[in-house]
Amino acid sequence: MSRKEIISEWFRQYSHDVYNFLIYYTGKRDVEDLVQETFIKALKGLERFNYNSSPKTWLFAIARNLAIDEARKKKNRIWDKIARFDKSNEGVDSETPETIFEGNEQAQELLAAIHGLKQNYRDVVILRGIKELSVAETAAVLDWTEDMVRTNYYRALKALRKGKGGGLNEQPGRIS
Repeated sequence: MSRKEIISEWFRQYSHDVYNFLIYYTGKRDVEDLVQETFIKALKGLERFNYNSSPKTWLFAIARNLAIDEARKKKNRIWDKIARFDKSNEGVDSETPETIFEGNEQAQELLAAIHGLKQNYRDVVILRGIKELSVAETAAVLDWTEDMVRTNYYRALKALRKGKGGGLNEQPGRIS
């Protein structure tokens, strides 16, 4: 299979996941360019993919780094804009994460609380709690040890509970 065929197949399988991840990660709706950049970068760097992790995990790592780079270029923090969702639905599927959050005030509050956390906590909560990656997959995306993932996830959930007055329901066994 050629490099282009591999990336085309991955795009078919994972573009929706990368799109949703970037919406959560950036707090923006217009992430299509970042999705495309993710797959272009994957195509250019395919020889560096070692198949020790899943393609999805590798693509999330690329997408995360691109989002961080974009935020640095614009010299404004990506998280400052999380509370301001664009209310228009132009070209957006009604089942996307941002439209679900728009109609759910409690979910908006939770998302705002997540984005109020320090970056390490945000990253691990988005990957583990929202995108439901395993500890190993999260460690691969963040280039952390599995113990760092567990520790930061536990602390992030504790910080969210504290910020939400202890009202956040989470399963203690979920952090392992």
